[in-house]
Amino acid sequence: MPTDLFDKCKTDGGYFGPLRVTGDNYFTRPLLDPHPGARMLCGGREKIMWSVNSYLGLAGNEVIQRVAREALDEYGISAPMGARMMSGNTQAHVDFERELADFSQKEAAILFNYGYLGVVGTINSLTDADDIIVLDKLAHACIVDGAQLSPAQLRVFRHNDMNSLEMVLKRVNRERKGGILIVTEGTYGMTGDLAKLPEICELKEKYEARLFIDDAHGVGVLGEKGRGTADHFGVQDRIDIYFGTFAKAFAAIGGFSAADTDVVEWITYNARTQVFAKSLPMVYVKALQKTLQLVIDADDRRARLWENSRALKTGLAGLGYFIGDGGSPICSVFVPVGDQDIRLVGGGMVKYLRERGIFVSAVIYPVVPLGLCMFRMIPTAAHTSADIEETVEAFKRMRDELGIELAIEGEDRKKVAKVYGASVDGSAYADKPR
Repeated sequence: MPTDLFDKCKTDGGYFGPLRVTGDNYFTRPLLDPHPGARMLCGGREKIMWSVNSYLGLAGNEVIQRVAREALDEYGISAPMGARMMSGNTQAHVDFERELADFSQKEAAILFNYGYLGVVGTINSLTDADDIIVLDKLAHACIVDGAQLSPAQLRVFRHNDMNSLEMVLKRVNRERKGGILIVTEGTYGMTGDLAKLPEICELKEKYEARLFIDDAHGVGVLGEKGRGTADHFGVQDRIDIYFGTFAKAFAAIGGFSAADTDVVEWITYNARTQVFAKSLPMVYVKALQKTLQLVIDADDRRARLWENSRALKTGLAGLGYFIGDGGSPICSVFVPVGDQDIRLVGGGMVKYLRERGIFVSAVIYPVVPLGLCMFRMIPTAAHTSADIEETVEAFKRMRDELGIELAIEGEDRKKVAKVYGASVDGSAYADKPR
């Protein structure tokens, strides 16, 4: 008997289905004040915000705002009209791409309207049916979608596990007919750990593969002048395709791929997500050119970001919370929940904190193993000591009033290790920028 395509829409299936059918806008799609910052309004009440990725505190920066207003006055919201391939190319776009290439220490760069579509477009433009894409298991959804939409074969290795990666590369090299593209994030946005880029570079060279890193959470934050995770490790020259987004540290929208000139030209003419998309509006191009200058000159902001990150991690660890190991400012707080309903337990903790002025988001299965709840917190340069002290105090009260058992031991420790693809000791709060 035929089934109507829309029958599923009346069920509680799909992503966050049980919350969707209740009309939830508290845990999912919460209604927030659109002005991002260290403190934001939610439900009419001010809350300390730990879920916005404006790492350098550039959201709402008056210098950038002024440049955007001037561009808006000169060009409006429409310019340029059309795709870059037809009628939407301007000297400003070309100049900005040159600046991004120089920043990335690559020969050339291409702009994309969205980071998500930039990753999808880059992967799809470069891979064919005879090629093989090798992904880290924890790669972001845009990487997974890019790989699945590609005609290339797909292989996956365990997160940050170099033995697993080499095993996959050995296997696919036996009967390879085309190229191999290894794709990882630079800094993993959910867990805060860094890809083992020096080791990955060794393997990609040993097995004659190419390497593409999506450095959404590393660009602007790590490396000299914010050049990113690969620069942090000193291997930027060994990254074949470097991708950065403007949605995090740049506090805007869009992204770019940087590589050798012939590779960028190929992407430019073959990435369907850009060839058939309207050009990035001038108001963003002009504002982002100024933002890039500020990012390069933001050593003081990066220092403050790291200081805030260490203070938050140290404060929460001092209460007994388990802080995941990671070399980035991202603070991943793990709480064991045993066999209890993770949706109720995680939701209860989120509600407790939000009602006390602390906005956090809980990450649960399948992102982390069953039995664990993870609070993924984003310190920024805009947070203050008072923000951190108030947050730590709220976590302390939550621990005591809800009677939370914080010890991560035995099987729970193995589960956290599984998240990071390595052994863990809970010492991430002591990590320092290198």
